[in-house]
Amino acid sequence: MANDDLTDFGNANVPKSEKTLLVKNIFEEVSEKYDLMNDLMSLGIHRIWKSSFLDWMAPRSSHHLLDLAGGTGDIGINFLDRGGNIVTIADINPKMIFHGKKKSNFKNYFDRINWIVCNGENLPFDCNSFDLVSISFGLRNITNKSIALKEVYRVLKPGGRFMCLEFSKVNLKVIDNFYQFWSSNIIPFLGEKISGNRDNYEYLVESIKRFPNQDKLLSIITSAGFQSVRHRNLSGGIAAIHSGWKF
Repeated sequence: MANDDLTDFGNANVPKSEKTLLVKNIFEEVSEKYDLMNDLMSLGIHRIWKSSFLDWMAPRSSHHLLDLAGGTGDIGINFLDRGGNIVTIADINPKMIFHGKKKSNFKNYFDRINWIVCNGENLPFDCNSFDLVSISFGLRNITNKSIALKEVYRVLKPGGRFMCLEFSKVNLKVIDNFYQFWSSNIIPFLGEKISGNRDNYEYLVESIKRFPNQDKLLSIITSAGFQSVRHRNLSGGIAAIHSGWKF
């Protein structure tokens, strides 16, 4: 099989046609403990990262957000908490959406959240539909990131903004040493003890290691047509926010 037909999946290369289903199966298996594992794996810091992400997004009462790989709804629900108008939460996995709906029921946002199962590489929306499109810790799981980003560009309104929160490359050695130990040893251990599946969390760690660094991702987003693309590091580069505009 030609290299062009392969893509990364954890520490392996698999046919591009297979990755989407493999990723879907992983998140189906971890969906019930997904929010708990996020807290444990990051020591709760993911909540600070998401808050910083929404600070930079600055939701307005006129904004309609599309949150891709929206999972259990953290970004979408907090977008509404901060004054956003409507959110469409899209995810490829129905079980993730099921748990997100249960969480959102406590907020009484029934008429302000649209839930949809879809693939980020083929969005079922008209051109120029959304003020904002976000993706949080999901871009690395998409098979063809360039196609997905072009789809994001297509569905954004002129003047609309794309924002991505994702794990990235640590730029402080003292943090990196601890982070590499934590991610390679503690995260798989927690996955085995809490969710009963070590392999899924080893995939998570490897997918982070193989994801493009801050500058490379900035270049990929720019190549999809976005302008004024910038990034901000979080926690010394453990995670990073990227922002780009459609003009």
